[in-house]
Amino acid sequence: MIARELSATRRPQGPPRLKDVASKVGMSTATVSRALTGRGPVSPGTKRRIEAAAKELGFVASYHASSLASGRSRNIGVVLPYVDRWFFATVLDGIASTLTAAGYDAALYNLQGENFRESVLTDFLLRKRLDAAAVVSLRLTPGETEQLFSAGIPLVGIGGSLEGAPTISVDDLNAGLRATNHLIQLGHCRIAFIGGPPEAGRSFPMSSDRRRGFEQAMSTAGLPIHERDQLVSDFTFLGAYQQVKNLLAEPEQRPTAVFAATDEMAAGAILAARDLGLEIPRDLSVIGIDAHPLGEAFGLTTIDQQAHHQGTRAAQLLLRQLAGEPVTAGHELHRAHFIARSSTAPLGSNSSPA
Repeated sequence: MIARELSATRRPQGPPRLKDVASKVGMSTATVSRALTGRGPVSPGTKRRIEAAAKELGFVASYHASSLASGRSRNIGVVLPYVDRWFFATVLDGIASTLTAAGYDAALYNLQGENFRESVLTDFLLRKRLDAAAVVSLRLTPGETEQLFSAGIPLVGIGGSLEGAPTISVDDLNAGLRATNHLIQLGHCRIAFIGGPPEAGRSFPMSSDRRRGFEQAMSTAGLPIHERDQLVSDFTFLGAYQQVKNLLAEPEQRPTAVFAATDEMAAGAILAARDLGLEIPRDLSVIGIDAHPLGEAFGLTTIDQQAHHQGTRAAQLLLRQLAGEPVTAGHELHRAHFIARSSTAPLGSNSSPA
C-alpha cells in the first residue's frame, strides 16, 4: 500500500510532455500546441498562462515535431562576404538577436570574399531547409536572384541592391561625400583614399560607392586626385597599416589627410602615421566610416552607419514576410550620422574645430 502511494506521487521519468502542460492548465493539447508554436488563434491571456506553465514544468517544444507540423525549419540563412570584419559581424549580431527572440535560428554562410560564392548561392541555400535568407553587402546576379525566388525563399538585402526584394543600407555615396567634404572644409587639398579593390564593387558595393563619393567631392572642389594617393586594401587594420605606412614614407609626396572606407582601415592609418613619428591631427587628419567601438579610443572622426540597426531591421522584414504580412520590395535608405572627434583638424592644428 505504501509502495503504491509513493509510486503515485513520484514525478514521471523523462522530460515533460505537451499533455503535461495541457493537464496543468486544464486545456486541450491542441490549444497548448497553438500557443507554444504560434500557429493558430489563442488569446493573449491564454498564451501567457500556457507559456508560464510550460516554463514551470521545463517543457520545450520539439523542434522536429514543430518543423514537420508547420513545414518550416525555423532556420534563416545569412550570407556574408566576410565574418571577420566588424561591420559584417555587427550586422550578423543584429539579425541573430532579433531572430532568436522570435524563435528562429540564424544559419551563417561565409563566402570568404568570392571563394565560395557559387557553392553557397546555387547549392547550399537551395539544398538546406531554410525559411528565408538575408544577403549582406552582395550584388546578386539576376540568375542567382531568380534561383532563390523560384525556391520560394523570402529574401532581404543589406548594403546592396537586390532586385525584387526589400533592401536596407546607408547612403554610402553620401557618406563618402560627407567624409571628404569635412576634410576639404578643414583646408585639406591633398587627400588620400583607402578602400577595397575596384573589382570588389561588383559583388559588395559599399567601398566603391564611398570611393565615388570621395571622387565627386574632390571634383566639385576642383582638387586633383593623385594616383599614388588611391590605396587598395583588404578592409583590415593590418592591410591598411602597411599601405598607408608606405604612402607616408615619402615626406615630399605626403597627403595631409586620409579618408578610409572603414574604421578598421582608418585605425590602421593612424597607427602607421604614429609609427613614422607623425602627430594626429597636426600632421595628418584621418576619417573613417562605421562607428567601430575602438574608434573612440583612437579619437577617430567617423560616420556612423548603424550596422546593428541595419541587421535588426532586416530580420524584422524577414519575420514580417514569414508572418504573411505585405512587404514592399523597395529600398530603405538610412542616413548615416557624423561623429566629430580629435583625428581631424585644420592642417598644422592640434585640435579639431568641432
